[in-house]
Amino acid sequence: MKYNSAYLKQWSQEVSRHFPNLSLPQVSGLATWSFGMMMSRSSSLTQVSECIAQVNGEKFTNVRQRLQQWYKEKRQAYGRKYAELDVASCFAPLLKWVLELLGESDDLFLALDATHIGQKFIVLSLNVLYRGSGIPVAWKIVKASQKHPWKPLWQDLLRRLSGVVPESVRVWVLADRGLYACWLYEEIVALGWHPLLRINSQGYYQVRSGETLADWQPLEQVVRVGESFSQPVRCFRQNPLDCTLLARWDEDYKDPWLLLSDASPQSASAAFYGFRSWTEAAYRDLKSDGFNWQRTRLTHPHRAECLWLAMSVALLWLITEGACREDSQKPSTSPRTDSDSTGLAAATLRPRTLSCWRLGCISFVVRLFQGLPLSWGRHRTSPYPGASLAFDTS
Repeated sequence: MKYNSAYLKQWSQEVSRHFPNLSLPQVSGLATWSFGMMMSRSSSLTQVSECIAQVNGEKFTNVRQRLQQWYKEKRQAYGRKYAELDVASCFAPLLKWVLELLGESDDLFLALDATHIGQKFIVLSLNVLYRGSGIPVAWKIVKASQKHPWKPLWQDLLRRLSGVVPESVRVWVLADRGLYACWLYEEIVALGWHPLLRINSQGYYQVRSGETLADWQPLEQVVRVGESFSQPVRCFRQNPLDCTLLARWDEDYKDPWLLLSDASPQSASAAFYGFRSWTEAAYRDLKSDGFNWQRTRLTHPHRAECLWLAMSVALLWLITEGACREDSQKPSTSPRTDSDSTGLAAATLRPRTLSCWRLGCISFVVRLFQGLPLSWGRHRTSPYPGASLAFDTS
């Protein structure tokens, strides 16, 4: 495809570099979709097509047809065969791209989550948490009207990312109470990652001291308001699990955080679970505050998965560009680290008036307006300020 826009050409070359598994037409479609989303702040086929048509000086109908063909299933049209886009094959390259932009970090926080798109779809996603938001790096979309076996779907998503993250990086996988399962805990540990899975307060635990186990105690009595807990335990009478139990109950919270991990009590903090809230901001960036994905007219899961790939690539650039902009601001608005009651340094901003996604959108428009090239590079600051201070380095 010929690009009349130097920016679109530059973006296509960058996308091609990070997805060597894709054919040239697939790279072209992914670059065009993601660039159009960044320009129009929409995932609508009509809006993205109109935007690209004007940028490239093409007919709207030609662009629309080409963008439609990109996410359709394996087919033959106009005498040519079109290979179906294997979205899952892009998960590992996408995570590699995220790691490249985040730069050196001792930790990586991922969130497992499920979200509904109206009555159409359920999206299972694994998101890299970053600077108050998140970037989907693996997902599976199924019809909301049908029952599905969740275990093999989650297992496949996790295994698709196996071996991508360097062994020197501690990977923390966070999930809310509705997703906890013993097999999920074991699956995460098998990857060499650290689960940080929230559980309900029903059930019992035994504090472990060496080879000795104390009497069974109810989980609902681990902590009271204002308290925290971190001990090796055996959890659950049925299907017992030897692990570390982390608990924390802050004021104004209805329930405590009860978390299970394989990490030692000296190496983890219940405060880490606070990063999980960032995944909600990621959904806002994908939906109402960003690309308005909740308005999609798609009904086929595979086509929806293809558009999630384009949105994830667009989010990757906008959020990391916004983070770079945030880093370049004056000291009065730069990240600040304060110590909380757990000993973990809690990262705050003074103040963060705009999300990294919105800063990235503004920076993108300014670059185009001023004729500056698109840029990407490793970040100099940690995506999780203060998280490493919770580790025992003695």
